[in-house]
Order: sequence, then C-alpha cells, then structure tokens
Amino acid sequence: MATMQRPALAPPNDHFFLALRHADWSLLILDYDGTLAPFRVDRDEAVPYEGVRDALAAVGRNPHTRVVLVTGRSLSEITRLLDIKPAPEIWASHGWERRGPDGGATAFPLPEGARSALDLALQCAGELGLQSACEVKPASLALHWRGLTRDETASVERRGRDLWEPIADASNLELHTFDGGLELRVPGRDKGSAVRSIVANAGPDVVVAFLGDDLTDEDAFRALPETGLSVLVRGEARFTDAKSWLRPPEELLAFLHRWAATAGGDA
Repeated sequence: MATMQRPALAPPNDHFFLALRHADWSLLILDYDGTLAPFRVDRDEAVPYEGVRDALAAVGRNPHTRVVLVTGRSLSEITRLLDIKPAPEIWASHGWERRGPDGGATAFPLPEGARSALDLALQCAGELGLQSACEVKPASLALHWRGLTRDETASVERRGRDLWEPIADASNLELHTFDGGLELRVPGRDKGSAVRSIVANAGPDVVVAFLGDDLTDEDAFRALPETGLSVLVRGEARFTDAKSWLRPPEELLAFLHRWAATAGGDA
C-alpha cells in the first residue's frame, strides 16, 4: 500500500483551472457521503449540503464536462438521496453497480459463494444482536457505529471483527474500516478500479479530478493519472494520498461553481 502523505495540503490552484479552461473534455468524479453530503446517524437523512444539487447540475450542463459519482452506497439508495434529474452517471456499491449516462443500470455478477458468505455474516450478526446496525448492500455488508459513545463503538467494532474475520478468511472476502463502521466486501472491485475504468473510457487528453473524504477513497486517489487532481474533502485534513484539500461546504461549493464557469472556456 502507498504511504499516505502528511496533511500539508492546499486548495486546488490556478494551474489546474487554467488546464481545465483549455481542455476540450473534462471529467469530474465525486464520492457522496462526507464529500457531497454530511454524515448523519440516520443514513437516510444524509442529503447533499445546501446548494450542492444546483452546483452539480450546473457542472453537468457544461458540454465539456462529464460528471460521475463513485460511492459505496447502493445504486437505488444514492439515486434517491442525490435527487438530481437527470441523474449523472453513477458507479455504486464500490463499482459493483453502474448507472450509465443513458440511465441504463448494470449489476455485475458476484463470484460464486460470495452472496452466501455475506448472508451468513448477516445471520451471525443477528445472533449477536447486531443486525439493526447492519446495512445490506449488493456486494458487501456494513456494520455502522456512528452516533455511539467511544466505549460502545469499541465494543461493536471488536464484536464485528471477531465475528466477520473468520468468515472473510474462509470465503475470500475483505474486511475494511470506513468512517463510522466496518464493511465486509467482495473483492475485485473498489473505487480505484471504478476510477480507472472511467478514466480509460474518457480518452488520453481529458482533465480529471476526483473528490473524496474517506479511507475508501484513497484507492481512487491513487488510481488517477499523474496529471489528475485528487482532492480531500473534509473539515479537517488527515494523512492522505490526495494532492489538495477542500473544506465543505463553502470551499466545495466554490470549487464546483468555478468548475462550471471554467471548463472548456477556451476550448
């Protein structure tokens, strides 16, 4: 794994926006939770920051830019929460689901035995009284502890690891920590592989940026080409492979509005 940088980060500079102005095509890829929307204890209440929907719609109307969301949420959930019409292209469930630019949805098949292993993990969690804290996704199972005390969080994490690590080992699944929980995931696709696919399809001269906040976004930061802009979106900086840093929502909104006004201006 790459070594994360210390958080000596600054907002994206004028050189990036100059390249964006001269580019024929640009690609804006964004995470959702923690990036476009604040975290909430009730995940169904995690709607975008005020002004983000309008700002994203403005970027999407720029004929030189393709907007793509890459998220760990399921496709149905993210489409409902984002609530932008028409919805942008979306790679959901860490890349296991996709909504294309034409609105068509694709779910990639899981490896043999993966669904049974996830179902077993959910059953075991229920036997320990943890089922209400679990979120079932098409290619993973998440255990949430946001809103709990420090001691409660430590207890839930310990019990979750003790329960799921043997299942992961026996079933070739992966156990990942994210901001507010633990996730048992089917390997083979992640935000990094999704970003690589998106960029490869965009052509060699595209100007590209990825905005994310969580540890799961580090795969995407590292997947960008050397010329790509990786942006950490958080109230406080942390160790990261991102090149730049924005604080939401004000700096995030300013970035989106500047993108909408700049992209392809001299193309």
